[in-house]
Amino acid sequence: MPVDRALIAGSPYLGVYIRVSEGLAILPPNTPPLLERRLRESLGTTTARATVQGTEVLGTMVAMNSYGAVVALSIHPDEEDALRSVVPVTRVASRLNALGNNVLANDSGALVHPDFSETAVHAIGRALGVPAHRGTIAGLGTVGMAGVATNRGVVVHPRATESETGELERVLRVPVHRSTANFGVPIVGACVVANSRGLLVGRPTTPVEIVHLQEGFGIYD
Repeated sequence: MPVDRALIAGSPYLGVYIRVSEGLAILPPNTPPLLERRLRESLGTTTARATVQGTEVLGTMVAMNSYGAVVALSIHPDEEDALRSVVPVTRVASRLNALGNNVLANDSGALVHPDFSETAVHAIGRALGVPAHRGTIAGLGTVGMAGVATNRGVVVHPRATESETGELERVLRVPVHRSTANFGVPIVGACVVANSRGLLVGRPTTPVEIVHLQEGFGIYD
């Protein structure tokens, strides 16, 4: 099933808790087995369970594509080892330590918070194996929550400007589509997890929003 609705820990904000790439979904340790199975079926990924800095909000703390993942310097060594068993991991020195909030990436490029240092931008690009560029979405530097990127499309905050969407298309090399999720929430990255094969949305997401998301990601039943 390429499109599904779900909750995690009673919350519709799936993107806060889960981080996915084309082949991998990283989940909190207490994720119910049924939700893990639905993720595998919808997105066609393997799964792994982890924490970062003792928290389960993995979507907030980890940015990832098919080539690697980036986390803050303050990740615990045992947590880093657990992640390294499933994906190459690079620690990035920055006060912007919630990397998942501040990096939007697919396998072609990465858009990052404009306040990252030049050193951090280069480190993120090297770790993810793609060019990294600073930018905003709807004026927000937290681009990892203001958008969701796959290798087929990017869905962003409905107030993203034409200049911002044009830059996104240049950096990530896929079409950009505007939408909300979870019944009108504009921070789509907090609500949705997706890759080129499937889409999992928060349970309140409306049928109209699902249609917009499917168009944006090029995913249909």
